[in-house]
Amino acid sequence: MIELEKLTTEQRNPASTHIDELPTLDMLTLMNEADKTVALAVEKILPEIAKAVDLITERLQKGGRLFYLGAGTSGRLGILDAVECPPTYGTEPELVQGLIAGGTPAIFRAKEGAEDDAALAGQDLEQAGFTRKDVLVGIAASGRTPYVIGGLSYASSLGAATIALACAENPRIAEEADIALTPVTGPEIITGSTRLKAGTAQKMVLNMLSTGTMVKLGKVYGNLMVDVKATNAKLSERALRIVMEAADASRESAAEALKKAQGSAKLAILILLTGCSSSAGRLQLNMVQGHLGQAIRKIIKRT
Repeated sequence: MIELEKLTTEQRNPASTHIDELPTLDMLTLMNEADKTVALAVEKILPEIAKAVDLITERLQKGGRLFYLGAGTSGRLGILDAVECPPTYGTEPELVQGLIAGGTPAIFRAKEGAEDDAALAGQDLEQAGFTRKDVLVGIAASGRTPYVIGGLSYASSLGAATIALACAENPRIAEEADIALTPVTGPEIITGSTRLKAGTAQKMVLNMLSTGTMVKLGKVYGNLMVDVKATNAKLSERALRIVMEAADASRESAAEALKKAQGSAKLAILILLTGCSSSAGRLQLNMVQGHLGQAIRKIIKRT
């Protein structure tokens, strides 16, 4: 028997006992008040999140990759975070990946029983080419999902880095991880509906893991996403505005620099701020692992 009554995420919230009788505005106000507590729950584990960001960064700098793994809402949130990395930070699709119990069809429609198969996660990771150089973030609001436990256990057996993300006290998945991230969000407004507060907390933590890692990898200059991939009209305009802002350049100058840089906002900024050629700029960026600020200072110091 699964003892759900012991899980905070499955307990009834006394504040919403009569939510079905409330006027619409009162109902939404109640939900909003509950959501306000989520950021505070995440705040309590910021030191642990920082350790996780440093661990992920270290692995990625050595050629590893970041994998998110979960079932249901947790799996979908991992996939959401993973697929946003390439357009935002110019990463290769393989660098950050999301796996969900039941595979691609489960993204759109729940696949019954998939989350209860602990062995399935190891098979999915093996098929994805997961190795000891990589990092696995296992996500489960309740902290007890067999699929996630199996995935973390498989990753640990390889010697890979492991991180558990759950929204319950003393989650089972923490026993399989190097670092446990546990923003305890308490009972949901709708009992057991962990896509609410727990899902919001998970999304916030995943935002921090990927954003913090990308900043430390040099994907950000100031607070500008200088590795953005201009894959559509909006992102092309964003890349142009980033170059204009960072280099204090006119629209025409920024467009010309982007042309020389073959669409790389980071390289275009370097060209405008230092006067270097595109080939020299690429070489310098490679020497400093893509950190634009360091490249600028090194070129200016030599001139």
